[in-house]
Amino acid sequence: MTALPVSPPASTERTKTRLLELVKRHGPQTAQDLAARLEVSIPAARRHLCDLQDQGLLEARTERPGGRGRPQHVFALTERGEAAFPKTYSSLCVDVLRHIEALYGEDAVLQVLSARNAEIAARLQPELPLDRPLGERVQALVARLNEHGFDAAAGQEGEGWTFTQHNCPNLTVARHYAQLCAAELSLYTELLQVPIRRETRIACGQGRCHYRVG
Repeated sequence: MTALPVSPPASTERTKTRLLELVKRHGPQTAQDLAARLEVSIPAARRHLCDLQDQGLLEARTERPGGRGRPQHVFALTERGEAAFPKTYSSLCVDVLRHIEALYGEDAVLQVLSARNAEIAARLQPELPLDRPLGERVQALVARLNEHGFDAAAGQEGEGWTFTQHNCPNLTVARHYAQLCAAELSLYTELLQVPIRRETRIACGQGRCHYRVG
């Protein structure tokens, strides 16, 4: 009689899910970092990482931390791994924008996104009045982003503020149309009424979108 396949224990699957969430939230990680965050041994972490690589959810690559120092072996999400997290729009929006671009030119895509921004700004601006401290406005914006699946967090560095998006719910569209990312940056600048600089971008293969405010 043929033996039935044995399903992995639920705890193993939970650990793998947590591992994927850590890579999603913190960007490419070493096996040592992941083991420490999961509070498991490095060999145990490596076994889970190998399984996730075999499933096509993670890939191994070599990076220099912060662009400096000795190269490190890190694990990052593949496109399949990214697809395991919530996304919106995707193929329908790409098709619509592609037809707009074909019919009316590249500038028409930016005009459509700008019109969308104007509508969003009009809706959110009353929640971010300029008489409130900048930190409160940043946190209010982050709260709104989280309602739409961005997994965002605000932080303070010295006297300045930053905020980070650990998920891009519009990733498929953003990879096809950089205008979407440009429109988002313009929207955040308009809402907060201060200069904002994007330092990293998920659509470029980085682990997060990180913004410096002011």
